[in-house]
Amino acid sequence: MMLYNDFYRLDYVHEFENHFSYSLGLRKWNQTPAGSLYFANSSENSLIKTNSIRTSEISVQLRYAPHEKFYQGKVYRTPLVDKYPIFNFRYTAGIKGVLGGEYNYHNFMGSIDKRFYLSQLGYTDVTLEGAYIAGKVPFPLLSIHRANQTYAYQLQSYNLMNFLEFVSDHYASINIDQNFNGFFFNKVPLLKKLKLREVMSFKALYGGLRNENNPAVNNNAMQFVLNQDGVPITNSLSRDPYIEGSVGIGNIFKLLRVDLVKRFTYLDNPNVSEWGIRARVKFDF
Repeated sequence: MMLYNDFYRLDYVHEFENHFSYSLGLRKWNQTPAGSLYFANSSENSLIKTNSIRTSEISVQLRYAPHEKFYQGKVYRTPLVDKYPIFNFRYTAGIKGVLGGEYNYHNFMGSIDKRFYLSQLGYTDVTLEGAYIAGKVPFPLLSIHRANQTYAYQLQSYNLMNFLEFVSDHYASINIDQNFNGFFFNKVPLLKKLKLREVMSFKALYGGLRNENNPAVNNNAMQFVLNQDGVPITNSLSRDPYIEGSVGIGNIFKLLRVDLVKRFTYLDNPNVSEWGIRARVKFDF
């Protein structure tokens, strides 16, 4: 499945000395499916395919990161994580009839990132995120939850979720990543000499689709993509949240982290794995 994205965008970003910033944006966006991916609406007992989805958006984003510091290079800068929270809020409005836009909608998204230092137990990184989309939109404009089907462990993605497996028009999530900083391994002489680190993670996602955006309820909504057996590869979250967790070892050779990941829910969906091994390269100083 492939997706071609054609963007024209204009952004204005203003940062203040108190680490508050805002940005204003205007975007013209054209999505075209390719490969086995298709956009289609239902008409009686057949599907009418659509060549593309055209949207025009305006957006406002607010960010507040008190006491934030950066490692500054010539071109890029990298934020240094500390104990202070980072607040983000973004509002996006789709405007029908402007620059070829085909849909009206409102997308509200907010998140909080915070690191908790736990003395001898290391530290915990916590991310809370939520969003709500008001309006009737096709599934490519819904919140497509971040999935990962590679062998690389991704901190902000669901590492045993398939691409396009879940979409929502409202959701809340929590992401917890715990680094024990050698609390257990340092009690074993050989492991202490290797300076290995114990890590754990927990991720939970709760969301859903209103009837107007759910093709299983509303035939006028854009249909989800079907696999070769006629089973939808895209789903809405039901009353149960999506949950996965992992345990792993970090600081292997000073740069490698390896996790054993387990998926706890929605194990009956097609082509899903209950267990997986993922690795991540990360330099820690």
